[in-house]
This record gives sequence, C-alpha cells and structure tokens, in this order.
Amino acid sequence: MTRSFSLIVGRRAAQAIVAAAALAAAACGDKVLQGKGSSYLVIDQLTAASGAKAETFSSVLQSDVLTEGGVVEDLGKVTLHIAMKDVTLGTEPTANNLITVNRYRVDFVRSDGRNTQGVDVPYSIDGAATGTVTASQTSLVFSIVPVQRKLEAPLRALRNQGGAVAIMTIANVTFYGFDQAGNAVAVTGSISVNFADWADESAQ
Repeated sequence: MTRSFSLIVGRRAAQAIVAAAALAAAACGDKVLQGKGSSYLVIDQLTAASGAKAETFSSVLQSDVLTEGGVVEDLGKVTLHIAMKDVTLGTEPTANNLITVNRYRVDFVRSDGRNTQGVDVPYSIDGAATGTVTASQTSLVFSIVPVQRKLEAPLRALRNQGGAVAIMTIANVTFYGFDQAGNAVAVTGSISVNFADWADESAQ
C-alpha cells in the first residue's frame, strides 16, 4: 500500500514538473523560442507606397493596377531593430548579434477566406532585400507588388473598372536573415493592400 502510494505521488510530482516546464517555456514567449541566436528582429513599422505616388508611404496601400495607361510596381518599406532574447543580461548587442536580412516573402490573403492564388489573390512573391539591422532603427525598401503581378490574374481583370471593383487583401510580409554567427532569423508583419483601377491624379 505504501509502495503504491509512493508511486502515485511520484507520478503526480513528475507530471507537475512537466506542466511547470511547459508554462515556463510559454512565458518566455515565441521570440525566445525562435531560432538558436541570442537576438531577434522587431518590426517597428511596415508601410507601402503606390507606384502612382511613389514618395507617399502609408499603413494602407491603395495599389493601382493601371496608372495613366501603364503598369508600375508598388514599394514597401520596413523599419526594424534587433533586441536580445535574454533581457536579464542587461548588455548591449555585440557585433555577433547584428542580423543581416537578405530576402523576403509576401503572401496575400482575404478576410472572406477566398485565397486561391491567381484567382482570388495575387501569387505570393519572393524577393531579395539586404541590410544589416542593429539596435537602432534600420529601414529597407522592397517591391511589395511587382509589375508582373499586375499583368496576371486576378489583378489584370480590374483594369478599366474605374475603381468600381476592388480586391481587398492583407499582405503578410516575412523577412528572413541570419545573425553574424549564422543563426537563421525571421519576422512577419502585415499591411492592408487594396487593389483597384484607382483614378489617376491627372484625371482628378
């Protein structure tokens, strides 16, 4: 009887330890669990500019599928900095902690769940954008809607609709890189992208 009681107590103690470990891991947050490096990427801001207004970056992109009879790509701009996973150390990042971003991916989704690429939303985009991110804010400019996507379905069908027909999407943009010790790092941000044949400024 005593032995059985001891086994039950022992098992329960082991289960409690496992549960506590799981809670501790969750409390550390996803950032701590991502990758093997000691630093991670933080997105401070993700904006975009329509090719029709290339100098005006906004938190919502009105992507024009046809601009004054031509097709121009839209640019995105991301501002990042790095942070340390172990905040108890209280140390500034070293050269090894700096993260070099070298590529990105854009995936378009719709809130209504209709997400077939080439039918409901544009095909995903893989591109290159290189920059080394420090503890200070670092900005990168990249192509968020290349010309090719505006020449394909479903965006091509929006031409000459006068803005009466639009496709509203969310662009999930993931940036990939590595710290100076070679550890892989990634971070994702999102921005609203609304596609239509918006009125040209010259016609307003």
